[in-house]
Amino acid sequence: MATETRTPFEEQRSARPQVRPRTEGWTQAQDTEGRPLLQFASPKRGKPPVHLADLTVEERVEKVKELGLPGFRAKQLSTHYFTHYTSDPAAMTDLPAAQREELVAGMLPPLLTETRRLATDKGDTIKFLWKLHDGALVESVLMRYPGRITLCVSSQAGCGMNCPFCATGQAGLTRNMSTAEIIEQIVRANAAIAAGELGGDPRKGGQDRVDAERVTNIVFMGMGEPLANYKRVVEAVRTMVAPQPHGLGMSARGITVSTVGLVPAIKKLADENLPITFALSLHAPDDELRDELIPVNSRWKADEAIDAAYEYYAKTGRRVSIEYALIKDMNDHAWRADLLAEKLNARGKGWVHVNPIPLNPTPGSVWTSSEPHVQDEFVRRLNAAGVPTTLRDTRGKEIDGACGQLAAADETDV
Repeated sequence: MATETRTPFEEQRSARPQVRPRTEGWTQAQDTEGRPLLQFASPKRGKPPVHLADLTVEERVEKVKELGLPGFRAKQLSTHYFTHYTSDPAAMTDLPAAQREELVAGMLPPLLTETRRLATDKGDTIKFLWKLHDGALVESVLMRYPGRITLCVSSQAGCGMNCPFCATGQAGLTRNMSTAEIIEQIVRANAAIAAGELGGDPRKGGQDRVDAERVTNIVFMGMGEPLANYKRVVEAVRTMVAPQPHGLGMSARGITVSTVGLVPAIKKLADENLPITFALSLHAPDDELRDELIPVNSRWKADEAIDAAYEYYAKTGRRVSIEYALIKDMNDHAWRADLLAEKLNARGKGWVHVNPIPLNPTPGSVWTSSEPHVQDEFVRRLNAAGVPTTLRDTRGKEIDGACGQLAAADETDV
């Protein structure tokens, strides 16, 4: 009688338990076919007021003229906002006193109201909870590392990708954030840094000096799916990299845009001529698991997302990051590390870097951290296969590291 032959992957798969993704304490919204509901379009809601950061340089000049002042005042306003990180009329003594309040109200309307702030014991990580003009809540996280300051920004209030592990997606998509609402997170973070509110070891230098401290790196890994708010996210990135005083004067290479795998948008991003870093939140190399873990995988499969990521590298020359949250007995199996390496290497060498992300230990939950030896073996196998892999340094565990949890907790209080 013939014996059944099994592939090495199948041999390994039988050696460890397989935990299936499931929601805990909430139920995923479903479409008419019983699949997790995906929301790509932003619900219709009142738009935030138009802000200087929503406008092109030319549009800013025209708007200032409409308010009855000469066009050169637009550059003065931009300098206050993008260089001094202020929207306070009292600080703008170079503007005419009689029209200052009206000009600032028309060009720099309030967008974010800080409702809560949490900091680590060392003060080197701050999580902000912001309320938008319509009451929607978003978060951003400011982190000091040796030699850089990173801000994790939100691009949507809520999220329509409906991933079972994500606190942000539980209530679905509230709305897209405007370009200026995205930028305002950075400006407010820079103001906090300038005021000495971020702990750690600051460099020397005052706010008006070239070496003044400010946010150096941006990661679009806060609330929302950035590529589902494509137009405003790209506009925000262009404003980040525009030279001061017309923008924030940041380096494009310090900006990372992530996605769960919206393939057409990845291909579009590759043609924007922006030398930013692109990150694919993969979390599983096989469709069997990824269909459950990342519902958008029902639209674009893992190999399609990896192909699009490789095309991004091929067009831009920028190495791609693969984000991979390690979840105990769900996606941390050695055979999955081997399969991931096989798929990445099949497309070439030197084009990709893998960032496994340790979860917080959560006893009793399916969404808990891998055992240390399992985590180490996963990383070892990828590196041994020639795929550069670095375990991400997670920050802010003591202040609820998972983005979205603070906003979700506050929904009932606001």
